[in-house]
Amino acid sequence: MFMHVYKYRLKKLLRTKEMIFWTLAFPILLSVFFHLAFQNLDRAEAFDPIATAVVADAAYQENSFFQEVLKEVSSGQEPLLTYREVTLEEAEELLGSGDIYGYFLVGDPIAMTVKTSGLSQNILRLFLDQVNQRFSMIKSVSMINPESMESFVKALGESVTYTIEKEKSTAPPSQILNYFYSLIAMACMYGAFFGSDEITDIEANISMRAARIQVAPVHKLKAFAASSLASYTVLLVNTSILLLFLAYVLGIDFGDRAFYIVLTAYAGTLTGITFGSFISSLVKKNENMKAAVIVAVTMGGSFLAGMMYAQMKYIVYDKAPVLAYLNPVNLITDSFYSLYYFTDMGRYFQNLALLVVMTIVFGLGTYLSLRRRRYASI
Repeated sequence: MFMHVYKYRLKKLLRTKEMIFWTLAFPILLSVFFHLAFQNLDRAEAFDPIATAVVADAAYQENSFFQEVLKEVSSGQEPLLTYREVTLEEAEELLGSGDIYGYFLVGDPIAMTVKTSGLSQNILRLFLDQVNQRFSMIKSVSMINPESMESFVKALGESVTYTIEKEKSTAPPSQILNYFYSLIAMACMYGAFFGSDEITDIEANISMRAARIQVAPVHKLKAFAASSLASYTVLLVNTSILLLFLAYVLGIDFGDRAFYIVLTAYAGTLTGITFGSFISSLVKKNENMKAAVIVAVTMGGSFLAGMMYAQMKYIVYDKAPVLAYLNPVNLITDSFYSLYYFTDMGRYFQNLALLVVMTIVFGLGTYLSLRRRRYASI
């Protein structure tokens, strides 16, 4: 009887176009819009070296310290700036044509000339302030205690770190991933529509189909379990299609932990189903009211997880961290985030454990609600 209910419930769900749309078509359409809107966001956030020039006069040729500093900040994988050695007239011409943001003129102190103000010019100003400060310190030490010059210069070249950097993966940082992570989480939680429908179809006072199921020679909880398994099967297929679409059609990089990515999505889907059944068992209204509650909670959770505004996720962690751990959408999103950025799995398993606890709580709450329900007549 269990397989019989499962089989026909599966057929019924596959014909329910509205729920298939919300759990598969809608997330795919939204992901396409996200991709079109955000595909250049990472490129825009990339830092390009600031184009500058230095007047190569006699003062510059004598200042070996500044020459070494310029070579240092213009080399490496992420140089701060690029520079050209030019005459004063050439520097003015380059600045006027917009080929450089500013040029340096060596003196006491070293001066900088810019045409306009902006982020690049401010960065150059901060850089030059630090150079002048260190150059002034070197001059003072050389006059007061020349014997300690070597150790002092060595100390200046050493930087002190006051923060602890948590070990992270080699995956490149991305500004857009959180939008897609929260989108997957939203799709998982939209499985609540299936869970709600399962409850509706066994509540005899709501639909004629439920009334027929009530008088059928099968235990109500067994029928509910078979129906829920059918819903979970459909949602697993929908979630798998969504993940494949994001990875291979849109080219979203989820990192190299495919097993845990799929595990998170499947666990989130199960949480979504049990959440929907729990809400449906509590709300003693029609299907429209239940759907409204599910949409409100899911979209609210998606907003707090950063789907509409990426920084909201961090605001919640800073101002109301408890809310972050009570939001299943955020737990799913943060699981993907931790898999992509961190080698340590502790944060991931914490999120996964909280999802499992929520699933158990929702499932147990649904069971207790259905167990007490009796009908005087049908």
